[in-house]
Amino acid sequence: MVKHFFFLLFALGSYISIWPSEKYDNPIVFGNNRITLITPTLFRLEYAENANFIDSQTMFAYNDRSKHLLQDFKVKKIGYNRYEITTSALRMVYYCDNYPFGVQNFQAYYQINGKEKKFTIRNIQKKNLGGAISTLDRVSHTLPLDEGLLSRDGWYIIDDAGNDLLINDWISRRPATHVQDLYCFVYGNNYRAALSSLGAVSGNVPMTRKYMHGIWYCRFWNYTSQEYLDLINEYKKYDFPLDNVVFDMDWHMQNATVGTGHGSNRGWTGYTWNKKLIPDPVGLIKKIHDERITVSLNDHPHDGIRPHEESYKQFMSNMGANSKDIAAGKTILFDLGDSVYMKNFFKAAHGENEKKGVDFWWLDWQQDYLYKYIRGVSRTTSLSWVNKLYFDQSKRDGKRGAGYSRWSGFGNQRYPIYFSGDAVANWEVLSFEVNLTSTSGNAGCYFWAHDIGGFYGGNNPELYARWSQFGALSAALRVHSTKDAKLDRRPWKWGDMALQSIRKSYHLRAQLMPYVYSSVWETHQTMVPLSRAMYIDYSDDERSFNNPQQFMFGDLLLVAPITSPGKGKRKIGSQKVWFPKGNLWYDFFNSNVYCGGMEKVITKDIDEFPLFVKGGYLLPMQSYTQRPATTPLLELILRSYPGEDGCDNTFYLYEDDGISQKYETGHYSLTGLNYRRSGNKIFISIIPSRTNYEEQVKERSYVLELPCISIISGLNTNVGTVKIVAGKNMTRIYIGKQPINKEVCIEFKIK
Repeated sequence: MVKHFFFLLFALGSYISIWPSEKYDNPIVFGNNRITLITPTLFRLEYAENANFIDSQTMFAYNDRSKHLLQDFKVKKIGYNRYEITTSALRMVYYCDNYPFGVQNFQAYYQINGKEKKFTIRNIQKKNLGGAISTLDRVSHTLPLDEGLLSRDGWYIIDDAGNDLLINDWISRRPATHVQDLYCFVYGNNYRAALSSLGAVSGNVPMTRKYMHGIWYCRFWNYTSQEYLDLINEYKKYDFPLDNVVFDMDWHMQNATVGTGHGSNRGWTGYTWNKKLIPDPVGLIKKIHDERITVSLNDHPHDGIRPHEESYKQFMSNMGANSKDIAAGKTILFDLGDSVYMKNFFKAAHGENEKKGVDFWWLDWQQDYLYKYIRGVSRTTSLSWVNKLYFDQSKRDGKRGAGYSRWSGFGNQRYPIYFSGDAVANWEVLSFEVNLTSTSGNAGCYFWAHDIGGFYGGNNPELYARWSQFGALSAALRVHSTKDAKLDRRPWKWGDMALQSIRKSYHLRAQLMPYVYSSVWETHQTMVPLSRAMYIDYSDDERSFNNPQQFMFGDLLLVAPITSPGKGKRKIGSQKVWFPKGNLWYDFFNSNVYCGGMEKVITKDIDEFPLFVKGGYLLPMQSYTQRPATTPLLELILRSYPGEDGCDNTFYLYEDDGISQKYETGHYSLTGLNYRRSGNKIFISIIPSRTNYEEQVKERSYVLELPCISIISGLNTNVGTVKIVAGKNMTRIYIGKQPINKEVCIEFKIK
């Protein structure tokens, strides 16, 4: 009888736990298998011979493992060598057979749309929602997107096995004994959790320099010093803002006689100024800086330092070359994998130019067809590695990193921002860029700076105006075009109708800069993309997956750029827009209101486009300025569209010095902007929750803009006398200068 009793207990052991609970550390080790719980929806599966697991960084798994481990989990033995591991989001079942993880020994169970699903590492991905692509060079039509992290399947796997390690922050081969290394994102339809998990393992996107999100001018052209200064004066003359001027590759000499070259000549790589065009680089850069405009230089580094460069002799000497080899013009191949070479390269190529005042570099890497992988290692691409090196190198004098290069895949979110490449100008490409921009954050590619208007061709003023509207609600508004005397993206060269339309887009961008930069901070903190597909916020509604031509730009703005030709003299175009439930949505331009849950075709003439603001919030703006990224915020405009009764919403205005790394140690300001409604009473609060950086203004005035409201009554405030100006469809409340650390409260009644 006793024997039968114990046999029964053994048989039931596969289904119920008959062993006492044990305490397990994270990572959880079972012989040669290791399970690391990183977040409730992200776990790592490793198999290594002799249990030689790896904790070193890789280009993807960059964060310190010991600082990013889940603490809230349970492990329960449920049978002979069978274990159940649970987090707040998942249940895993593992059979310890000391073989690599597979469908026989590991399953996970998760919820999606209220139903339990089973995950194994052999699952087939069927419903990926798309990600980014590396470049749009010469693209003239829609392309398939690379995969992103988000999928309607509710999971995604990133296989890091075999990828090189970072030892002392330099590339190194992985041991062959490390067989399996899978990062399993199993999130159901909680897409924000998936993106947060990406940051936990791979590193959050850093704060960018504020001016990177401003307005740029770039053109592939042989500009002289005077022409650059004339260009800046033209921006003033025609009332356009400008934050950054890019010098394309004609800034440097192109007289090299050796090297691989690119395109039509060997002159693409270069670091010696073309004195015929720019005789005094220091003087020119100083004059541009005096205008509070930054300067960036194009860089094609693939041919390294060659004999025609001013820095050649010193570079070769630093590399240990003898005088005979230097006299003979000996060269050393560009070598991304050699730390000594790269140290001396940066000193020769960038050092003296940065002393001249260059703010950052445009890394125009186009050489994957020649040098796809780093020499001496196995799987790290040249583009991903050079992006890291350039970004790290740019952290000089306490400044934040400043990257501007092509996208190179998961992990590259640490080196923003991104150049989408030399696309052809047509309506299909504009439409594709809208879709690409909204999905790229699914892979961590958060900040595109497209060639607004297209790089090749495009002499259609309407197309350029519509592209500029899209650019105004992008990570940066940057124009660029190829070397063609007939192609220049300066807006005043495109006729009066386009000029008026494009100016409105530029002014809008300038006015929205406080909101844009606050939303960049949110992306840094949460890993939720600045420009994001609707399903990231509204996945519970099937319609959020059905319109790739609209996206959220931060938390408060819904954008649906017009991407097809309009009709009539005013080029009236249209776009279908879906308005998510739970909010009222207001047209930014005419204040028309749309209830959440409806779809509507919105028509706009050339001067406007479908742009909608979530009701019941305070949208932070600033007065128009020609230097939107650097002008002190002495007057804060708060636009507030009516919210529904009972709403209580806060948006946070983020401010810092815009360029240093001090934000990492708390040197920034967060101001709570609260809107509350109870019946016909509105309560507005400006709450300085945190102020701690030297450059912060000490006091500022406020303008409260109230669209859709013509009459208010019963106004109370804690700031004394205010000025009220009532218009037909807009009431403005003007509040004089207040200390920045003082809470401002206003309440009033509306009809």
